[in-house]
Amino acid sequence: MTLPFPDETAGGVAGHEAVPHGPAHPIRVLLVDDQSLLRMGFRMILAAEDDIEVVGEASDGETAFAQATALRPDVILMDVRMPGVNGIDATERIVSALPASRVIILTTFDLDEYAFAALRVGASGFLLKDARPADLVGAIRNVASGDAAVSPRVTRRMLEMFAGYLPEDPQSQGAAAPGHGVDDPRLRELTARELEVFAALGEGLSNAEIAGRFVVSEATVKTHVGRVLGKLGLRDRVQAVVLAYETGVARPS
Repeated sequence: MTLPFPDETAGGVAGHEAVPHGPAHPIRVLLVDDQSLLRMGFRMILAAEDDIEVVGEASDGETAFAQATALRPDVILMDVRMPGVNGIDATERIVSALPASRVIILTTFDLDEYAFAALRVGASGFLLKDARPADLVGAIRNVASGDAAVSPRVTRRMLEMFAGYLPEDPQSQGAAAPGHGVDDPRLRELTARELEVFAALGEGLSNAEIAGRFVVSEATVKTHVGRVLGKLGLRDRVQAVVLAYETGVARPS
């Protein structure tokens, strides 16, 4: 089971402040899975939390997109394998249309190529379908606050396992060879220090580890990470790991 790592986050989506949630302003959740019993189970778990509200359900990706557009949920629990429009395609459409809505992928396997593909198109993390109720609730709260529901190190492991045979990102076509990602046009706005921090993010390092490497304070690292995410238009540092591989800044070990 992959748990949130609060110390490995930048504290929010670049350019988007997380709204404080509580009983008066609960986290609005959309459940998407083709198994009605699973949706029912999740609904029962979340109904016990006074700061979380299930606002809708969907059994396929097409309906999920329509529901998300109409309901504007804070968090979407998305099954990755569904008939018709699957969870990957639905996630890509939702993230593009509703940047404030965050997607958590539901999967059966920990290191799943489909879960990785969903992370690559903008999901904020993934959970196993048999996750403990406390893990489910914790992941929803972390994602709603702007964190990611998957450790950057796990994202790196997934990239090393699957990036070799998944389709290339069209934006990275023609990019420099691995190790020379600085030539990628998406990275040209970064300062030399920000590029170093970006490379460290690509390694899955925590703020404390980055601070130790560059002999600076964690507060300084958080500032640099925030600027990197903002300049690159990334939702969280998990997306930074993905981009680091796509641009060649990070390479499989």
